[in-house]
Amino acid sequence: MNPRHDPRLKAFASDNYAGVHPEILQAIVSANGGHQTAYGDDVYTEAMQEVFQRHFGEQARAWPVFNGTAANVVSLRSMTAQWEAVICAESAHINTDEGGAPEVAGGIKLLTVPTPDGKLTPELIDRQAWGFGDVHRAQPKVVSISNTTELGTVYTAEEIAAICAHAHDLGLLVHLDGSRLTNAAAALDVPMRALTTDAGVDVLSFGGTKIGLMYGEAVVVLNPDAATGVEYLRKTFMQLSSKMRFVSAQFEALLAGDLWLRNARRANEMARRLAEAVGRIPGVRVARTVEANAVFAVLPEDVAARLRKRFRFYDWTDGEVRWMCAFDTTEEDVDAFAAALAEEMADTRR
Repeated sequence: MNPRHDPRLKAFASDNYAGVHPEILQAIVSANGGHQTAYGDDVYTEAMQEVFQRHFGEQARAWPVFNGTAANVVSLRSMTAQWEAVICAESAHINTDEGGAPEVAGGIKLLTVPTPDGKLTPELIDRQAWGFGDVHRAQPKVVSISNTTELGTVYTAEEIAAICAHAHDLGLLVHLDGSRLTNAAAALDVPMRALTTDAGVDVLSFGGTKIGLMYGEAVVVLNPDAATGVEYLRKTFMQLSSKMRFVSAQFEALLAGDLWLRNARRANEMARRLAEAVGRIPGVRVARTVEANAVFAVLPEDVAARLRKRFRFYDWTDGEVRWMCAFDTTEEDVDAFAAALAEEMADTRR
């Protein structure tokens, strides 16, 4: 079957637009022969657990799900009772980009806090960490952070440790939305454990599709006392894969060696290259420091509209646009995009 699209064309809208890394495809093919027990009782899911434990500690237990929204909802539901709530940044993915799933599907109250850079701090957490024992208020129970954040910023291990210590002192748990945790770890050149287990995070939503998987994310319980009933919630929320070996084999291929790190470094490097290239174009302003694989910029609306016909990307907030680089973004892709932007800016000036 011939492809229905031009595989040479790249977009800068999302790292989700990228295809599947060849090593991941090979892992799926290798897992395909014969029969294996369904619903996770297979040798690939067993091996996947060992790989996650190598990264996050012997106490870690991973539960594959189909997508990131489910990973977040199952994680947060397993950490909260019906009367409890989750504190998060106003810009958090669970608040802005999941169609109300935490509230509608999970029945979880979100207590949001405005932040200048997408990052919470102990002081910002305190804006919503109150009313304990007040029957009229949803009881704060979990602090949820994203690394990287929805504004492309990266939490350091020290920042996460400070959040976890403060939250735990208040009797709260900490969840980390790690749809781009690999990019954060690569940017800081630290193990993923340093940003999660060692910093005190209780439950992690681990992202796979943005870093080369065909499909699949995972709920990773780092503190066994922080989450209950994950196995039942995963089924209740329709996230129990019958042929789970094909999800688990992907995670093993991603995490057993350095594929996750190679992919994340490539995406981050291309974002830096992109920011440098477009930053030299008169009339284009890179709006935020590039910390991982996201570039936020401000440019004339008419230019953005014309450029979007050649390369897909999204508008963001406050007049900014967002350009994402993926594991398969190349130097040639970046240079072609920057050249197209320069052409459109020149046409506007003329």
